[in-house]
Amino acid sequence: MSFSRPSLSTLRSRIAADVSGRLLDGAPLRSRSVLSVLVYVWAGACHLMYGALQWYFSQFWIKTAEKEYLERKASTWGITRKAGARAVGTVTFSGSGLVPAGSVLRSDSGLLFTVDADVSVPGIGNVTASAIGSSGNLEAGETLTLVQAVAGVSGSAVVNSLSGGVDAETDEELRARLLTALQAPPMGGSAADYVTWALEVPGVTRAWCYPLYLGLGTVGLSFVCDGQEESPLPDEEMVQRVQDYIDARRPVTADFLAFAPQALKVDISLKISPNTEAVRNAVKQELADLFVREGTPGVTIPLSHINEAVSISAGEEDHVLVSPTENIVPENNVMPMLGNVTFAGVD
Repeated sequence: MSFSRPSLSTLRSRIAADVSGRLLDGAPLRSRSVLSVLVYVWAGACHLMYGALQWYFSQFWIKTAEKEYLERKASTWGITRKAGARAVGTVTFSGSGLVPAGSVLRSDSGLLFTVDADVSVPGIGNVTASAIGSSGNLEAGETLTLVQAVAGVSGSAVVNSLSGGVDAETDEELRARLLTALQAPPMGGSAADYVTWALEVPGVTRAWCYPLYLGLGTVGLSFVCDGQEESPLPDEEMVQRVQDYIDARRPVTADFLAFAPQALKVDISLKISPNTEAVRNAVKQELADLFVREGTPGVTIPLSHINEAVSISAGEEDHVLVSPTENIVPENNVMPMLGNVTFAGVD
């Protein structure tokens, strides 16, 4: 039989009845009396205690444990939270002079980057993001500004590349890996093992294994990194990182290849009511969630699922799906991804 946590009002009533029966021969408590105040205080303390017990009880179970309690459970099976990483890359300085190591640059969004070593200007310098996470990944051509001016050197530096920043693994991502490890334990190189190994690499969020990918004795694996801002598709550096990680763990008889899936951009045209900015944003969010949940290489996304995602969007009253007009049917190793979403009012 399950236990039902009593509410604050229930606790007050129970304690008041107990005090009345034991101290007042059943007479009701007077409002604002000392005993009445003590009843309220004691009920509040008991309610807080029940809340703490309920929270601690939830930490016993993998599906409800949080933060350090989830990490403790995962460590029992040798699984640790994937740490985040700082973005690193190069920028080009112009002018004439020397930018000393430790100089700080700031992006337009307020992100800070540190120069790794002295840079003779004009020249290219290595920089590292101050903060851990994918927010430090910047596109080539963006500009960074020196926080403290350097004589003879332009205050702006141009980004050549800034990548490799990875967010720390969230509770839900760690929980999913732990449950996968328990429900699909290592089998000496099964398809599930390759997916598990890929998900252990920081930044990897989804992976798919292809047995016999290039014939007998071969295994292929594609994966994505949903935490990246521009696109979930991994770059060559990330593909090599996964390749090296799995090569160190796979059976020696397997010929393994890691690769990025090809993207199938799906543009969606809708007529919605009401055609307001709030509803449009809600629809875009639901569609983005749909493609993350169901966007799998070689797996069909039915039109009915697109319609459902639009229908459950906050504020949507009616809609007509103009395009696509057929189910999304990608080929193997081709992953459907949300493209442009255009809106018009319902006729």
